[in-house]
Amino acid sequence: MSLQSFFHPKSVAVIGASRQKGKVGFEMLTNLIAGGYRGKIFPVNPKSEEIEGLKCYPDLASIGETPDLVIIIVPAPFVPAVLEECGRIRVKSAIIITAGFKEVGPEGKKLEEEVVKIAKRAGIRFIGPNCLGLIAPSHRLNASFGGDLPVPGSIGYISQSGALLAAILDLANANGIGFSSLVSIGNKADIDELDIIKAFGAQKETKVIAGYLESITDGDGFVREAEDISNRKPILLMKSGSTAAGAKAASSHTGSLAGGEVAYESAFHRAGVIRCNSIKEQFDFAQAFANQPLPQGPSVAVITNAGGPGIMAADAIEEQGLTFAKLADETIQKLARNLPAAANTRNPVDVLGDALADRYEFALNVVLDDPNVNSALVLLTPQAMTQSKETAEAVVRIAKKKGQPVLACFLGAVKVDEGVQVLRHGNVPQYDSPESAVATLKVMVDYVRWRNRPKRVVRLFSVNRRKVESIVERHLRQGQLDIGEAEAKDIIEAYGFATPKGSIATTADQAANIAQQLGYPVVLKIWSPDILHKSDVGGVKVGLKSEQEVKDAFDLMMYRIPKKRPDANILGVLVQEMVRTSGKEVIIGMHRDPHFG
Repeated sequence: MSLQSFFHPKSVAVIGASRQKGKVGFEMLTNLIAGGYRGKIFPVNPKSEEIEGLKCYPDLASIGETPDLVIIIVPAPFVPAVLEECGRIRVKSAIIITAGFKEVGPEGKKLEEEVVKIAKRAGIRFIGPNCLGLIAPSHRLNASFGGDLPVPGSIGYISQSGALLAAILDLANANGIGFSSLVSIGNKADIDELDIIKAFGAQKETKVIAGYLESITDGDGFVREAEDISNRKPILLMKSGSTAAGAKAASSHTGSLAGGEVAYESAFHRAGVIRCNSIKEQFDFAQAFANQPLPQGPSVAVITNAGGPGIMAADAIEEQGLTFAKLADETIQKLARNLPAAANTRNPVDVLGDALADRYEFALNVVLDDPNVNSALVLLTPQAMTQSKETAEAVVRIAKKKGQPVLACFLGAVKVDEGVQVLRHGNVPQYDSPESAVATLKVMVDYVRWRNRPKRVVRLFSVNRRKVESIVERHLRQGQLDIGEAEAKDIIEAYGFATPKGSIATTADQAANIAQQLGYPVVLKIWSPDILHKSDVGGVKVGLKSEQEVKDAFDLMMYRIPKKRPDANILGVLVQEMVRTSGKEVIIGMHRDPHFG
């Protein structure tokens, strides 16, 4: 089922609408009205006949038509009955705002399971419970109790925390950041993060997907779908619960279990998901992805009216692994002919402290015409002659004409505020430090590299599965969870890997005979299912070049190791050819994660 009815419904019913200010039911209804929602609004409350000038209905059936979207704000024990009522009039989409489900304990979990069963039986998809709601600014839909409707934009935002989403909404409104949609998923008992990410992936108005998650429900599905979507749109996620304390807090917050950090890092890397460490960092990245073209390479040019910030930017560019753009001779000459003699015409281009807007505009235009420049960073400090507003207007004009990303860092506060507002309205990302701007460019460059990566080609090869299964099954029957090196080597060979030749010896003479057949030098390794780390007990001898060395090494192992590990069942010694290659040594470890497998 498509989730688009959640984002642009033609009618909305609010079950639990209230006349009392401060109640969620009142805030939800007034947000719908104040946002300018163009569809029908049906307040439902048996105790009222009218709320905020709208006719109020005693129940859903009394409305006389089926709402596209139902918002449920009743106490948790009444939610199942409300969903049953939704099913009777064929409602297909609902948002359950109510808290008091699995996040509060076993009884709440049972109640949530009942809600899920009812919804599945009735064919209802729902967001929540325990959520803030949903906002779709371009459709004037504020189906939340989280604050004013933000300006329309191209960022789709998903959050597992309703309170955090409310804070992000407030921050965005203060800074003029626009959204295509915002969704609070709460306990995600039905619709989860993957459903919303897929919906954002299908939306034309969404260019960037961002969000805050505490856990992922379907790890395998997430990696598969996120990788597909990341090839078209960047996904920027904050993932909390990375520490033991954070994981415990996440479990008590939305009833979700946080997964292993290594698994999340690996999954995000595989899927091209950009992990953000803070709200600020996330919006630093998001505004650039949403409003600027992607850089086609790592070279950055800097235009500044002061030496210090230019040096800071140069340091950051090198530290981030980007390239300080080498301007073409033609570019340098053109700048030199038109800028004051004291200006620096090499990167960073210093237009001097007395630069007016026209000097900035000329320099930026010339620099972006240079084929060696993949992106530009404009730095401005408020000096006596600085034209903050006019310079910002010039930057916006140039940025709209060129094909490279242009980022700005107008340093200061009061004296640059007019310019900062112009930049924001002109969709040129503004940063509070050169380092933040350069970090954003680095993320953009890395994302382009990920998108341009060679496609994985998995070549089919034959596997002796019967041999592998027999080894594994025998160990399981014997209650052994660890496989010794000799049989581990058999498994590796069954998958087509070449391994050093070797055999097991139980006497010194036998070891010498095997070594003679293999050819010197050889390696001896103790063979015991109880000793995994052989070197720790002196169980590895390398570079043995003669019969006597092999016999001495065998006897020494069989004498010393039983004393160090009297509990170990020592079956003999593995004699192997010593391989000398120019290859790299690789150790592969595996872990089964509850979310990602």
